[in-house]
Formats: sequence, structure tokens, C-alpha cells
Amino acid sequence: MTMIKFLLWLILLVLCWPLALLALVLYPICWLILLPFRLAGLAVEAVFALLAGIILFPGRLLRGPGRG
Repeated sequence: MTMIKFLLWLILLVLCWPLALLALVLYPICWLILLPFRLAGLAVEAVFALLAGIILFPGRLLRGPGRG
């Protein structure tokens, strides 16, 4: 996937080099701006996993040993 992105960027560089250079400069800035949203998404996913574990725990206890 990384190689495909690189080849697409090279094609963009040949066709329109100012746009390619702008994309090269703006990509890290966009990544930094979106990083807090990724971290918040991980935190929300962890909370949902914890809630699912708490809700499903009594069923696991009642099922007994020997079952996966």
C-alpha cells in the first residue's frame, strides 16, 4: 500500500509538481491535527470493550469451566 501511495505521488509530481509539494508539506500537519481524534477513538473503543466485558462476565461465570 505504501508503494502504491508513493507511485501515485510520483505521478502527481510529474503532472503537477506544485500540488505534489503542497501535499508533501501539508500531510504531516493534517496528521498532527487529526491525532487527538485518533486517541479519543481509541479511548472510546476501550470504554466500550470494558463495558462489554462487565456485561458479559456473569454469563461467562455461569457457563462454567471447560468451554472457550
